[in-house]
Amino acid sequence: MSLAWTPEQILLGAAALLIISVIASKASGQLGVPALVLFLGIGMLAGSEGVGGIYFDNAQIAQAIGVVALAFILFSGGLDTNWQSIQAVLWAGLALSTVGVVLTAMIVALFVTFVLGLSLIEGLLLGAIVSSTDAAAVFAVLRSRGVQLKGTLEPLLELESGSNDPMAVLLTLGFTRLLIAPDTPLTELGLLFVKQAAFGLVGGYVFARLSVIIINRIRLSYDGLYSVLTIAIVLLSYAATAAVGGSGFLATYITGLVMSRYDFVHKRSLRHFHDGIAWLMQIAMFLTLGLLVFPSQLVPIAGAALLIAAVLTLVARPIAVFISLLPFRMGLRAKLLVSWVGLRGATPIVLATFPLLAGAPNANALFNLVFFVVISSVLVQGTTVPLVSRLLKVNVPAPSGRDNQRETRISDFTAQLNEVHVGSDSSAAGRPIVALALPPNALVVLIRRGDEQIIPCGSSVIEAGDRLLVLANDRDLAETRRIIDDTGPAKPTSPATNHSSTPTKQAAPLSAGAPPEQST
Repeated sequence: MSLAWTPEQILLGAAALLIISVIASKASGQLGVPALVLFLGIGMLAGSEGVGGIYFDNAQIAQAIGVVALAFILFSGGLDTNWQSIQAVLWAGLALSTVGVVLTAMIVALFVTFVLGLSLIEGLLLGAIVSSTDAAAVFAVLRSRGVQLKGTLEPLLELESGSNDPMAVLLTLGFTRLLIAPDTPLTELGLLFVKQAAFGLVGGYVFARLSVIIINRIRLSYDGLYSVLTIAIVLLSYAATAAVGGSGFLATYITGLVMSRYDFVHKRSLRHFHDGIAWLMQIAMFLTLGLLVFPSQLVPIAGAALLIAAVLTLVARPIAVFISLLPFRMGLRAKLLVSWVGLRGATPIVLATFPLLAGAPNANALFNLVFFVVISSVLVQGTTVPLVSRLLKVNVPAPSGRDNQRETRISDFTAQLNEVHVGSDSSAAGRPIVALALPPNALVVLIRRGDEQIIPCGSSVIEAGDRLLVLANDRDLAETRRIIDDTGPAKPTSPATNHSSTPTKQAAPLSAGAPPEQST
């Protein structure tokens, strides 16, 4: 097929692949097969050895797409994290995402070195590449089957899958450098690791705090621009951190994770927006990686790849899980399920392009091995997670309307409308609603300002003399009155920055303490 495509042909092909992928994601739930397998399959079918005949053999472009996609996927995963649910499993999740990753890489390295005959450095590189997990596909299968895991298993797997990619990236970069330059001092690699981790953590935290402040204070005239702003935040947190030698992937995840702890304007709608962006990035990344691989090259390494996948699933992952979770109280069945949900996904395939572009020995064979291992892992583990959870008796039926309950908790208590007056000496005067730190279930439904009635949003600025119509129970109403009546130092109201003097177009009442778009 000619490479001289017109823009119309490129757009037509991209649209067709996206539509097919969306339809495939719907079918994945009914078939019980994770969507990423179907995305990869579509890419392979569209490739030069498939019916599409699209020739694509540019690892640099594939890596660039994968890096950008992973940055947005990690940010979305962090932003969607429920801090209340992960607090109980924070240290266990971090143990799995650090110690677990290292142990998995070492066990796989020992196997491929002594059984398959690879060098120790090649084995460590292969182990590092396949050491991270991707639970997103697993949760998609669980939701499609109406299965929910007991206790803290879901938060634990969510935290691990979101936080272990940066560790795998650090190990992969270190072992790639060691493979290309064997004389590299180990102290240099150690310093590289510390620098990447430290800059990634600090950079992510700083960008998150600054982002929350900017989003709450910038008061853009068009709501759609907030989505554009957060896209820039993701790109900036990755690029700026990577430019100074830190881990851009870790920075983007920490940025999203820390931002999830704070209230900011349009928080809920921005979460939904980045969830859609994450899906788009997953589809684009898997289609690209599917195009990059040549199925005919997978056949010669199929036997070795199946052995690696078996060792990874049945030996390396369970040992890493049991050792990592030794300090924590967790039952045998729960540990077995965590061991089985060691699902490999996008990150290993993207990481396999790093040694390929660096010109490492046997990098092409390494890429094909990783690709086959990921496919095997997803097909076997991803399709059997619901069955294994039932056999281990760690599943409970998923409640109906679960997603809505996650966003809106106003139905959990008996609430009533009450009017709260903002006095002239109130510290709330001159401040936006989102900055008042009202109780999560206290909703500011209406602002009465003289003869005006204003439907508020999170960025609406309270003025002295306002009468707030608040929906809350008795306890939250009392706390709201205490905050409004506080006569601490108030911020002066600036007419130039007060955008709440005219009614907004938002039709739903908005929460002050919870995400600003939360409706009753």
